[in-house]
Amino acid sequence: MSKYIRCPICEAVNEDTKKEIICRRCHQKIYKEKGYSYQATWAYLITAIILYFPANLYPMLSTRTLGEKTTSTIIGGVISLWEHGSYPIALIILFASVFVPILKFILIAFLLISSKLRKHNQDIDKHKLFFITEIIGPWSMIDVFVVAILAALVHLSIVSIEPGPAASAFALMVFFTLLAAISFDTRLIWEGKDERR
Repeated sequence: MSKYIRCPICEAVNEDTKKEIICRRCHQKIYKEKGYSYQATWAYLITAIILYFPANLYPMLSTRTLGEKTTSTIIGGVISLWEHGSYPIALIILFASVFVPILKFILIAFLLISSKLRKHNQDIDKHKLFFITEIIGPWSMIDVFVVAILAALVHLSIVSIEPGPAASAFALMVFFTLLAAISFDTRLIWEGKDERR
């Protein structure tokens, strides 16, 4: 029975000839080695987790009003919005900026660990988990978008809004999380399934 291999560049399905495989669609060489993907995904994920802490501990927003400077972290901003009655916005920012990154970390780490241990549970569709990870990825950037929009819109002489150091850390964290999701080779999931059969 023939085995097939997916091209990581164009996603075309090619027959595994057990020799050098050239993609039939994009003519790129397909490498079977998945160890690099596994290590790269872990490296990107650990980097993103490290960046998560300064993104939440340092000020996200710096506001200067009449010479007085105030700074606010993500949680501080959520509390302030909640106190001012902006409950939906506070909940959206809390969910997108605090819980979504943690959820992505857990999902990617689960996929990596389960693929390494060759664990396959029929009740858990790992491809769906991977798809969820890719879908929710950009939503974490809501907080950075809010800061960028505020900084661009508020041009009053008495009020000045600037992004804080957490904005850069947060943007980098999202970037590395997206890299972790992209670098994860889905063939690692199929390997676990194949060995169970």
